[in-house]
Amino acid sequence: MNRSLPLLLIGLFLAVSCNRDPYTYAVITTGYGDITIRLYNTTPVHRDNFIKLVKEEFYDYTMFHRIVPDFVVQGGDPTSKNAKALDLLGEGDPGYLLEPEIGALHIRGAVGAARKGDDINPTRKSNGSQFYFVWGSGVDDALLDTWEKQKGIKYSEEQRKLYKEKGGIPYLDMDYTVFGEIVEGLDIVEKMNALPTARNDRPTDDIRMKIRLVEK
Repeated sequence: MNRSLPLLLIGLFLAVSCNRDPYTYAVITTGYGDITIRLYNTTPVHRDNFIKLVKEEFYDYTMFHRIVPDFVVQGGDPTSKNAKALDLLGEGDPGYLLEPEIGALHIRGAVGAARKGDDINPTRKSNGSQFYFVWGSGVDDALLDTWEKQKGIKYSEEQRKLYKEKGGIPYLDMDYTVFGEIVEGLDIVEKMNALPTARNDRPTDDIRMKIRLVEK
C-alpha cells in the first residue's frame, strides 16, 4: 500500500476547502432578468433568516411592490402574493422581526432589510422578510462629509472611493441593516428603478419573483 496516498488525499481536501467560496449566494428571478446576490457573513441573523425563507419558497410569486426612482426597489411582502391591482402593500411580514445588525453601507447594489421608522421602532428591528436593493444617486466628498458630521461616523478612503464610483444612499447608513450585495444583474435593477409607478410607489405592472440558493 502506498502510504503517501492518504496524505495526498488530505492535501487535496485542504486545497479544495481553502478555495471554497465562504459566502452564500441567491438568484432572484424576475420578468426582467436574474439578479444574483451575495449574503454577508457579518450579518448572520439576517443571512440565516433569508436562507430559511428561500428554502421554504416563502418569496416565490411575491412582488417587488415598491419602486422609488433613484432610491430603492423593495419586495418580500408576503401579502403581495395574492394582491389585487389597487391593494396597498408593504405591511406584511412572516410574523416576526429581526434584531438589527447595522454596519454595512448603502452603496449602490447593497441589499438592505426594510423596517418601520424610529418613531414606532426605536430599536431599529428589521422586517422579517422585506428587503430592498439600493440604487440611489451620485455621491461626492461634500455629501459624505455632511453625513459624517450628522451621524457621527467616519468613512474610510476605500468607502469614499466606492461611494463616489458607484453612488448610493449614505443618509441611510447606520440606520438600517445591509445584509448583502448584488454581484450580477445590477442592470436589471436599473431597469426596474425606471418603471412607472402608481399609488404608494407600487409599479403599475406586477413584478413577481422566485428565489433559489446557488453555489459559486
